[in-house]
Amino acid sequence: MLGAPTARHFVIAAGLCLATLSSAMAQNMVSVKGNTLNMRSGPGTQTEVLWQLKQGYPLEVVRRQNNWLQVKDFEGDTGWVASSLTSSTPHHIVKSPTANVRSGPGTQHRIVGKANYGDVVRTREKRGTWVRVERAGEPNGWIAKSLLWGW
Repeated sequence: MLGAPTARHFVIAAGLCLATLSSAMAQNMVSVKGNTLNMRSGPGTQTEVLWQLKQGYPLEVVRRQNNWLQVKDFEGDTGWVASSLTSSTPHHIVKSPTANVRSGPGTQHRIVGKANYGDVVRTREKRGTWVRVERAGEPNGWIAKSLLWGW
C-alpha cells in the first residue's frame, strides 16, 4: 500500500515539471539559418515581408502550419517564417541597452568586451545564471542570462 504524498514527492514532481517545461521551451526555439530571413505577415511567400532577420536571430515558435512557423521575437513581435530556413543552433539576443562580456561566469571576472541591444550571440554553454557566448569579430565570454533572450 502506498502512503500519502509527502513534501518530498511534491518537490520531485515540481522539478520534473520544470525540467519538462525547460525542454519544451528549448524545442520551441529556432534561429535564422542563412544570412537573412524574411519574417512575413502570413504563412506564404505571397504575404507581406514585415522584417528581415539576420543569421542566428533567435525566435520562439508559437504555432506550426505545414512548412511555416509562426514565431515571436524578443520584443514580442510576431510573424511567419519558412521552417526550412531555420536552425536548431542555439543563439541569444541582447535585450539590455549594454551587456558586459566577462572572462568567466560571474561579476568577479574581468570585463573583456561589451554587447549592445539587439546583438545576436552564439550560445556555447550555460552555467547557472550565466551564458558563454561567441561573437564574430568580438571578444567571446560570459554574459548574465538576465540580459539575454533566447535559448
